[in-house]
Amino acid sequence: MQLFTVTGMTCAHCVRAVTAAVRQRDAAAEVAIDLATGRVEIESAVARADLAEAILEEGYGITD
Repeated sequence: MQLFTVTGMTCAHCVRAVTAAVRQRDAAAEVAIDLATGRVEIESAVARADLAEAILEEGYGITD
C-alpha cells in the first residue's frame, strides 16, 4: 500500500478525479480516499512516483 496526503481536494468530484487519474496508470488499483484528511491509500504495483505524477497532473498537491 502507498499512502499520500493530497491537498486541494474539497468535494466528491475531487475524489473521482484523483481515483480516475490513478486508475489511468493502473486500472486494477484500489483507491481509498478520506476527503476530510486528504489521506489517499493506493494498492498498486505502479511506482510511487508515477502515481504521484498522475495526482499532480490533476492539479492537486502532495505534502508527503
